[in-house]
Amino acid sequence: MFDIGAAELLVILIVAVVVIGPKDLPLAMRVAGRWIGKMRRMSAHFRSGIDAMVREAELEEMEKKWKAQNEEIMRRSAALTEAEGGAPLMTGPPPVEPPLPSPPIPDAAPPERPAKVVLGGNAADLDPAINPDEILTAKPHTGSDDVQG
Repeated sequence: MFDIGAAELLVILIVAVVVIGPKDLPLAMRVAGRWIGKMRRMSAHFRSGIDAMVREAELEEMEKKWKAQNEEIMRRSAALTEAEGGAPLMTGPPPVEPPLPSPPIPDAAPPERPAKVVLGGNAADLDPAINPDEILTAKPHTGSDDVQG
């Protein structure tokens, strides 16, 4: 941006020593370095903002271009398929048809009574409709049933 050569830098340094003085020169250099750093950060931030805007504009252009190309390809494909098959080609998803209601079953037997599961106690004591002869008893698993010897 600024093109400063060695000769110009030497002239600036001599003027700074004469005007500011050798005692306050280090403090002045620190302050100048801070200002230069702030200016560089601001310019980098500004530059990155401009670059982001340019990228977004380019992406929008590319999306429009791709969309137009995709539409053209779909038109050509549909035209070729229609020419080959004679029937128009559906390019979207199939239409959704509601399911047909199932007809009622005439004279259907009523469903059986659901099974009851009782943990602990005797099921015949809880429900008098249960036949005690149909109750299966369970024995605890000890693991010895699995071993064949």
